[in-house]
Amino acid sequence: MEITIYHNPRCRKSREAIQHLEGHNINFEVVKYLEDNLNENELSDILTKVRKKPSEVLRKNETLWKNEFKDKNLEEKEILTVLVRHPKLIERPIVTSNDSGVIARPLENLVEFLKVN
Repeated sequence: MEITIYHNPRCRKSREAIQHLEGHNINFEVVKYLEDNLNENELSDILTKVRKKPSEVLRKNETLWKNEFKDKNLEEKEILTVLVRHPKLIERPIVTSNDSGVIARPLENLVEFLKVN
């Protein structure tokens, strides 16, 4: 099983997910999505794996969202574009494996995901 974690080192939940993977001797690849910007196709593929629409992984409490986008009536495709341009608005961490994935927040989501994958 190939595990990839889309990681923000400043996020406590993201660090906890990495600690969990390391603590269970699970090999994984880290993608620092704030540095290694995802394109729309890559993010769309990730969202397909976690079975979420762009609006479902959007961090709506971020100041950037509230100030610039909240009052716009955006379609899912437009939200995807916003997430690609402003990756800090993506919920984290996201863990994927082959054709499936999970938003690993709370950590229990990751634990359950690893049981079935």
